[in-house]
Amino acid sequence: MTISKPRKRLLFVVIASFALLAIFANFFIFLGLTGADIASQFSRIPLPRLSRKQWHSQDKIEGPYEPRDAHPISLLMAEADKKWAVYENTRSTTFRQTVAKYRRRYGRHPPPGFKDWYQFARKRNIHNIDDFEQIMDDLRPFWAIEPKVLRNLAANMWRDDKNGVAGIHIRDHKVVKESNKSWRSETLITLVEKIVKYLPDMDIAMNRLDQPRVVVPWEDMQAHLKKEHDTRQLRPNVKNEYTAGMDDLLNITAVDGPAHQEDPEWFAAHGKQYMETAKLACPPQSHARKNDMSKADAEASYKNRMGGVIANFNLSSDLCTVGPEIQDQHGFLYSGSTVIPTKRLVPIFGECKVNVNSDILFPANMYWKHDERYDYDEKHDNLDWERKSDSMIWRGVTSGGAQTSDNWQKMHRQRLVRIVNSTVMANQAVRILSEQPEKQGEYENFRQFYPADFAANHTDVGFTETMSCVPDCAFYDDVFSMKPMAPFPEQFKQKFLVDVDGHSFSGRWHAFIESKSLGIKATIFREWHDSRLFAWRHFVPMDNRYDDVYSILTYFIGVGARPEERAAGPTDDAYMPRHDAEGKRLANQGREWAKKVLRREDIEIYMFRLLLEYGRIIDDNRDRIGYDGDGSELDKYDGVAKTDKDQVAH
Repeated sequence: MTISKPRKRLLFVVIASFALLAIFANFFIFLGLTGADIASQFSRIPLPRLSRKQWHSQDKIEGPYEPRDAHPISLLMAEADKKWAVYENTRSTTFRQTVAKYRRRYGRHPPPGFKDWYQFARKRNIHNIDDFEQIMDDLRPFWAIEPKVLRNLAANMWRDDKNGVAGIHIRDHKVVKESNKSWRSETLITLVEKIVKYLPDMDIAMNRLDQPRVVVPWEDMQAHLKKEHDTRQLRPNVKNEYTAGMDDLLNITAVDGPAHQEDPEWFAAHGKQYMETAKLACPPQSHARKNDMSKADAEASYKNRMGGVIANFNLSSDLCTVGPEIQDQHGFLYSGSTVIPTKRLVPIFGECKVNVNSDILFPANMYWKHDERYDYDEKHDNLDWERKSDSMIWRGVTSGGAQTSDNWQKMHRQRLVRIVNSTVMANQAVRILSEQPEKQGEYENFRQFYPADFAANHTDVGFTETMSCVPDCAFYDDVFSMKPMAPFPEQFKQKFLVDVDGHSFSGRWHAFIESKSLGIKATIFREWHDSRLFAWRHFVPMDNRYDDVYSILTYFIGVGARPEERAAGPTDDAYMPRHDAEGKRLANQGREWAKKVLRREDIEIYMFRLLLEYGRIIDDNRDRIGYDGDGSELDKYDGVAKTDKDQVAH
């Protein structure tokens, strides 16, 4: 059959049009691809003499993490992603929802000023309006103490300067006095002044010391918590304002103190084993009280048996669980330098605490005070992940406890420096994981890894100065060679930033999380932000004994070669594939998350909420004040449609 010329021309036009359409479609699809998408498309094109990437490598970091092998860290990352997703998907989005969730969780009305706080938080783009469990947990037991007793303690604990307490006094929406001042209280005042116009009259007792203060015996604490629970109620017609003119607040103009001053019952415990006091706050059947649990059983509660990596970060710092194992391996627990505790429940604000303490946490001053040693500055972190060194860095002084020539080896910082020192570890074998020869992507414990060469190539850890020694630090002269200081610009050239305790918490942690590097954290201390940070999603947790440090580093950096790829054939050496993409993913997730939940605005929001709740705790009418509305007055502010007005949080 022949086709006429007109039909041929028509057929040609149709075919050409389809071809041109296909070209344009592919062109615009190409324009819509991200750099990662383009790279992924090109990576599928086979090129001669170029080996493929290892099968487990994962370049794409968006979306839920899907583990490519059975390594416990890979599985823990996937589990952390699921927990974080629940956290994200259950946030309140309106004032109505926030109020309803508050009442369901705590069995009380929100405190007076709650609407002001909500608007303050929303204007500052708070990410999760519900996440203030730390505040509520800290203040719960104080519902069992008479408000006037709390006011008396807060007003007068500063009077004996040897006890290390400062006082901040608020009257008529102003900070009018500072007692027994220190740089800590001066810094805290600059934060309080951001919100003081919303606050009732109050006295704030603040810990001036590095180390936490309050250890309430377990039996007493259970009685306090029961009383708090039994007094929960949602009274009708409560008053949405604090009580004015209460007594037992500090008389600002008086020279002498009141005739009756509650005794906080401080006692000195400098240089003593902290667990002797701490264990009293643990349950009677706990490992700390009975000490009848084996080391293996204690580890099984928070560590993975494969490689010893942390599976439960919360329990890894629970002294009731791990205290007996680490009491001789942490400076604060073995020989704390500024320990003045009390067994009485007193309202003292502190920057950190261990799990058995009942101090009231507030955001640490180093996170608020501008100090170039602790502030993150992006201009000093100008290397992308791929250009950073495959190395873990740490610098610091020999703080952590009162050190002598006989006890320094029990200090935590000293142990860190030694465990990654190639000379010290020259003939020491440690446990890591190694891929099973016949099962790609599955791993087994390998207990004969000699890390000296690995440490020399992939760690840069050392002291810059000695301090806190008795009578002096001369005994270190033949032990450690001091390293030069490494300011943040130098540290940020490394992929891995390890952070460990000093006398108490480390003020560098926020900067490490904000950086383009990956934070590795070992600590026994709790801070205000803990519920916001998810181990294995935003940072890498490490055991306080550091026995998992090589399991962690070999996972991300890799070590050895596959048996079939070794020139001399199979050997008994360990092999761990490199998981660099996983390291980059964690670093990026931590960095992006810090921009949402660890900002200076978040510190203001936290402190505002804390002082509203504290203001009610110390109010004589605390059971009859609060916000009793349904939140509907902010529907317009929240942009709630009429059909959504009855919606509440999950």
